[in-house]
Amino acid sequence: MGEDIRLHEGELNIMELLWSNKVLAAKDIAKIIKEYIGWEKNTTYTVINRLIAKGAIDREEPGFFCRATITKKEIQKIETDALLDKVFNGSLSNFLTDYLKNRQLKPAELLELEKILIEQKRR
Repeated sequence: MGEDIRLHEGELNIMELLWSNKVLAAKDIAKIIKEYIGWEKNTTYTVINRLIAKGAIDREEPGFFCRATITKKEIQKIETDALLDKVFNGSLSNFLTDYLKNRQLKPAELLELEKILIEQKRR
């Protein structure tokens, strides 16, 4: 599910609410978005309907309740793959080399990366 779903920043704001709350009425999403982002209700409803059309959320009646149909992890994978394809010709190695070259990693981050590499070698 969701291999073709690409979300823009505004859509991600709504998805974050749903990932945190599981189910929300559209009117409650609109109130929260108004408070934090400043969108009017019609704008929020337009984005919700776009997310429904993309298959990212389901609308449940009565009450126009919204529920995410795709997980945050799935979206992260889709967006990461798209970034790698667009900027690094699909090469994870090129991305990691470029990203890590000029970064000062904390010891805990280094340990986590080492664990991941060890697990990958075992596969």
